[in-house]
Amino acid sequence: MENGEFIDSYFQELESITRRISREDIDKVIELLYTTWREEKQVFLAGNGGSSSTAVHFASDLAKYVSVEGKKRFRVMALNDNMPLISALTNDLGWETIYVEQLRNLWQKGDVFVVITVHGGSGKDAAGLWSQNLLKAAEFVKNNHGKVIGLAGFDGGVLRRIADACIVVPINSTPHVEGFHVVLTHLISAKLRELIGES
Repeated sequence: MENGEFIDSYFQELESITRRISREDIDKVIELLYTTWREEKQVFLAGNGGSSSTAVHFASDLAKYVSVEGKKRFRVMALNDNMPLISALTNDLGWETIYVEQLRNLWQKGDVFVVITVHGGSGKDAAGLWSQNLLKAAEFVKNNHGKVIGLAGFDGGVLRRIADACIVVPINSTPHVEGFHVVLTHLISAKLRELIGES
């Protein structure tokens, strides 16, 4: 395929995602995060691989971009930001513990956990099942009076079934899913900033 054809095809797939993605699910996530802000609960975020950078980016936007002068701010933290702690937990307790153990230290009733994962905890490779550390943390949240928000792709995997609100990017392509997750976090942040400004 020539470069021009590839570029056109890639953009056409993005247009298809934009047409097919669930507006209702996006609205649900916005409302859940807005309620979390109103009730002054904490927001924790996590992801693996490329999704870990999206989690950090989203946390930054919620903490800074969404802030409105004279209004209270989001209490937000990305759990994949502390590498010394992550490496210690991995070394001593295993990779599956790195998020749930941090939540045990910080969690309070009513808090929200945002999980960002391409496959939603489905599928596996040489290291075993994907994203089990995220699902373990999500189960902890569900069992401790919290809410789970998911950003996933492909068919949404396990995360789609257990999350209180989950946006699934409807395409079987990791680059498209990861890229569109960033678009979604910017959309959500922009709407939250507007809602908070009007409150």
